[in-house]
Amino acid sequence: MIKEIKSYEKVEQYDEEITEVLADNYQRIIENLGENINREGLQKTPERVAKAMQYLTHGYGLDPLEIMKSALFTEDHKQMIVVKDIEIYSMCEHHMLPFFGKAHVAYIPNGKIVGLSKIPRIVDAFARRMQVQERLTDQIKNCIQEALNPLGVAVVIEAQHMCMQMRGIQKQNSVTTTSSFTGAFEKDKTRKEFISLVSNKLS
Repeated sequence: MIKEIKSYEKVEQYDEEITEVLADNYQRIIENLGENINREGLQKTPERVAKAMQYLTHGYGLDPLEIMKSALFTEDHKQMIVVKDIEIYSMCEHHMLPFFGKAHVAYIPNGKIVGLSKIPRIVDAFARRMQVQERLTDQIKNCIQEALNPLGVAVVIEAQHMCMQMRGIQKQNSVTTTSSFTGAFEKDKTRKEFISLVSNKLS
């Protein structure tokens, strides 16, 4: 699986036992779909998929709250801090198909700020799991709220879901938007300021 050392730098380490079990299962899946597992292009596919799935779900091995707490700083700044256009790649838990898009995250400090790189890291830690977009949105918000106890947190995610675009209703241009707010962002004026900042390109 993907593990993180204390500095939270990613190191790809695949568990050999898990890889072997997953590869055996994927070999059976491929055969049951009617393919010839001995065909040249498929001979190493079960192992490759086993490793890919471990990477795509490596968030289970990460602790987002500890990631946040690793870079907290005392600061009197009380204006909105926004990190927008954070790329998201996740796996729909209903069909095991990808969904991807962008997250926009903001918080208003209450004596503590966090290193800016930690926000994309916790977004990724939650996204790299079997997910639904609604839960992912709330998990990011709740983690920031718990780590910083800020005056408010705002999270908006815009994503495209392959389970809608490749199968089922097959609406290729559909985008799903979810949002979650706490504290000051529950006030209409503050929420509108946040939406304006993430919607417009700043010059």
